[in-house]
Amino acid sequence: MRSNLFAPENQEQESAQPGLRLQNGKMLKVELNGDCLARQGSMVAFQGQVHFEALGSGGIGNFLKQQFTGEGVPLMKISGRGDVFLADAASDVHLIDLEGSDDALTINGKNVLAFEPSLSYDIAMVQGAGSMSGAGLFNCVFRGRGRLAITCKGSPVVLDVDQPTYADPQAAIAWSAGLQVGVHRADQLGLGTLLGRTTGEAFTMGFAGRGFVIVQPSEEVPVSGVAGQGSGQQAGQSGVGGVLGSFLR
Repeated sequence: MRSNLFAPENQEQESAQPGLRLQNGKMLKVELNGDCLARQGSMVAFQGQVHFEALGSGGIGNFLKQQFTGEGVPLMKISGRGDVFLADAASDVHLIDLEGSDDALTINGKNVLAFEPSLSYDIAMVQGAGSMSGAGLFNCVFRGRGRLAITCKGSPVVLDVDQPTYADPQAAIAWSAGLQVGVHRADQLGLGTLLGRTTGEAFTMGFAGRGFVIVQPSEEVPVSGVAGQGSGQQAGQSGVGGVLGSFLR
């Protein structure tokens, strides 16, 4: 049988070390020898002796926070030995290695695909955003040492915050947790006539300090709910794309 489907780039990618790696730009391969945490509904194939267990939002504390904030990652625990393939609506997949207790990443919950259990995960109010809403605005924060897989719609730009930096809240998917974050009305920045014609946005996010901001080339049109909810199949469609969630509706 002949087909370009059987080209080397489409064959299963092998590695001598267990862990998270890219099968291709839109699929994550978990070479499992122990445990891994992943978004519920993100499994597209697996081989070997693998067990899946629903975990809600990653512990009772985060479950309660998710019920209050609307933010979080519906998780499943993957355990055993074998290969597990994960994806989320053909979004691009990127790997990030956190390298210690001082390394922390703030990320939109709907962009989390999988992570190693050595990382700690919490739901926290976005710094500088609480004054804009009585309920506050929330995102996921990862700390520790380990690998994290995130999804992005299209090839992102990673902005080095070496000067005042601003991003559309529907497009900023992650940033260094140590950055100072502010939420500004579009008219305060002279953008009132430029933003919001398609997504109804009234705000932009400002970043200062030392670190980076990851911005995807896609604006999620708010529909309902808050980013991070739903299964791997639903979160990219029914959740709000930006960290501001339903507040921007």
